[in-house]
Amino acid sequence: MAEAAAAPARRGFDRDRLLAWLQDYGVYAAIGLLVIVNAAITPHFLTTENLRTQLVQVAPVIIVSLGMALVIGTEGVDLSVGSVMALAAALIPLYLGYGLVPAILAALVGGLLVGLVNGSLVAFAGVQPIVATLALFVGGRGLALVIAGGQLKDVHNPGLLDLGSSSILGLPVPVVIALVLTVVMMALVRRTTFGRRVVAIGGNRAASELSGLPVKRILLLVYVTCGVLAAVAGTLATARLQASDPSSLGLLMELSAITAVVVGGTPLSGGQVRVLGTVAGALLIQLVRATLIKHDIPDSAAQMVQAAIILVAVYAARGRGGR
Repeated sequence: MAEAAAAPARRGFDRDRLLAWLQDYGVYAAIGLLVIVNAAITPHFLTTENLRTQLVQVAPVIIVSLGMALVIGTEGVDLSVGSVMALAAALIPLYLGYGLVPAILAALVGGLLVGLVNGSLVAFAGVQPIVATLALFVGGRGLALVIAGGQLKDVHNPGLLDLGSSSILGLPVPVVIALVLTVVMMALVRRTTFGRRVVAIGGNRAASELSGLPVKRILLLVYVTCGVLAAVAGTLATARLQASDPSSLGLLMELSAITAVVVGGTPLSGGQVRVLGTVAGALLIQLVRATLIKHDIPDSAAQMVQAAIILVAVYAARGRGGR
């Protein structure tokens, strides 16, 4: 009888260990497996040019996902990040006549203002994050199209184009910026009072308020940070494409960012922010898409695979937390 009773316990324990391992290390294992498979079956996969291209393409996703990780860490979500990228792309050509710095500042201010609106609705008006950010998910891209006159505009500023094509120590500038922002975000989350407060709010907002934490101010800063990072990503994407295209830039970026964060081990219930896991999640998404595209599989299949990855990640997080 004792052995029979112990067997289910051992099975449950093994299940817990598997779920914990999936949440903590599953994304890294999946990346390793994809790299091995591609190295074996995908021509020219390990060439410098291909790896450089993949890193440049994933850099904006990483940057947006870093901001999304902060938001999800507070048990929120920001659906407007793709529209912020489009808004930044629309603002840049409008101010390039005054110089590169004013144009980039205009794009960043646009992201900051969107973050202020989102954060104010969530923190001060008490609107649910998904509802608050849904308004600018729709309205932000509409505003971008109005600013751009509904047209794609080429950009020819040499300084802006250098952001998308030049390198620092052999690494493309967008990749360097993504790396720097990753390090900054890691320090912010792990080493600062702000980071600890973000995690505390996500873990229990009511308790955080009762303990005297400036919950509303922290939430406002989180959404502003997310908006500014999305504007940075939009600026880099515009520089890489050498054109401003608000109609398509940033489409579905919010889904990619949420996927990267969840797959990276940050639970949708908040209370944690896993920066390195988020970066790994973004890399995994890029590898999946690149693998399917290089083997002539349509992008719709990549979206289905992405959905399956989300389900596995959510199951691992829920199963682990529910035990």
